[in-house]
Amino acid sequence: MSRTTVQSYESARRRRGMTLLAVIAVLIITAFIISMNTGYILLTPQELLNTMLGKGTAKQELILFDFRLPRIVISLLIGAALAVSGAVMQSVFRNDLADPGILGINAGAGLMVMLMVSFYPSTSAAPVFLLPVVAFAGAGFTAAMIYLLSYKRHEGIPPIRLLLTGVAVAAGISAAMIVLTLRLDPEKYQFVATWLAGSIWGTSWKFVLSLLPWIIVLLPYVIYKARVMNVLSLGGQTATGLGAAVNKEQFRLLAAAVGLAAASVAVSGGIGFVGLVGPHLARRLVGPKHQLMLPASALLGALLVITADTIGRWILQPSEIPTGIVVAVIGAPYFLYLLARTKS
Repeated sequence: MSRTTVQSYESARRRRGMTLLAVIAVLIITAFIISMNTGYILLTPQELLNTMLGKGTAKQELILFDFRLPRIVISLLIGAALAVSGAVMQSVFRNDLADPGILGINAGAGLMVMLMVSFYPSTSAAPVFLLPVVAFAGAGFTAAMIYLLSYKRHEGIPPIRLLLTGVAVAAGISAAMIVLTLRLDPEKYQFVATWLAGSIWGTSWKFVLSLLPWIIVLLPYVIYKARVMNVLSLGGQTATGLGAAVNKEQFRLLAAAVGLAAASVAVSGGIGFVGLVGPHLARRLVGPKHQLMLPASALLGALLVITADTIGRWILQPSEIPTGIVVAVIGAPYFLYLLARTKS
């Protein structure tokens, strides 16, 4: 195959990838509009437009700007962050089953958030902007523990060993959380139950602002490292031969992935499978190169979470199904399918 043919093929593949990204973006915009009009109180398209233009009633503005829009924005941000976090972990560990929820990273972050909230007289009194930092500490410690327990000197980190270690650590942390709930008052117990179910509990603009700095810093950093991740995916020896500082790059990327997952958990609860489904669908659509796969993962993760949240708020009105449960209904069968295909 000549060099010109290869360049032509790569150019066509890139154009196809960009087209698919544009299609996913359109789907997100559509889901965004539908989600703004989903809830116990319906707003007609005309009322929605008037409210967006500042011509709605005080009640309509309260519903849209104070309740629905913050939750929708948070859904998009955590979906993108969790999907990219999963993509990075799959690349660093070279394990298609890696996901911050399955590996227990989310559980470690959630335990620290729960401990922090339990020290305050009410859940609303906890300092919102400190929650992602505390969650990062818990997630980082959990990731380090899973890495050390999974590592074998002559084999590295076998995929199934990593998976089983993560599941075991997550189960232990979940058990610790359940024991701690026995000492909580009813309000805080309700908070923990909500978190465990994967319900987006941070639904105000202050939670958006607490999450935004982590997304703004870490998401572009990971995408900037796309070429490095392409090299790392070739294996440690090959990457070293090509001049990559493998250990340093893996540590930095894993820290970024843990930060994205922890910040998301701090405002969204234990939503799993987003970091598994998003990257896998992205690879099928745009290929394995991270320059396109990472943005595609972010968009697909955002689309998955906002769709799940919208369905959860719509299907049993006036009650709602936690977003994490809706995502699990989608993600669990896909996880079992991937597990069945894994050879080692």
